[in-house]
Amino acid sequence: MLTSRALFKRRQQRTRAKLNRKIKRPRLSIFRSSKHIYAQIIDDTLGVTLAAASTLDKDIKDKVKTGADREAATEVGKLIAVRAKENSIGSVVFDRGGYLYHGRVKALADSAREAGLNF
Repeated sequence: MLTSRALFKRRQQRTRAKLNRKIKRPRLSIFRSSKHIYAQIIDDTLGVTLAAASTLDKDIKDKVKTGADREAATEVGKLIAVRAKENSIGSVVFDRGGYLYHGRVKALADSAREAGLNF
């Protein structure tokens, strides 16, 4: 029997394999911990991070009460979209990793779309 962490890694690899097979655009990758949420735009062909945002950034830390709610995820989504625009990135592929598209992950994705990021 597989552990929950092993099952998560399996879901994560399955999601990333589908993304890399289909589309050759930068990837908006999400990491969600119990206290914070992180977002990175990664160029897989070069293996570099093009833009990043998290609830630990000074811009967001003062605005939100905690880094583990939808409000914080919304702020991170807006900030990652702004930083992507600064680096002239308009279109990405959303990589939810092994997480369900629900709650904080959905809030981050929706706010990034509203701020002008296309995926």
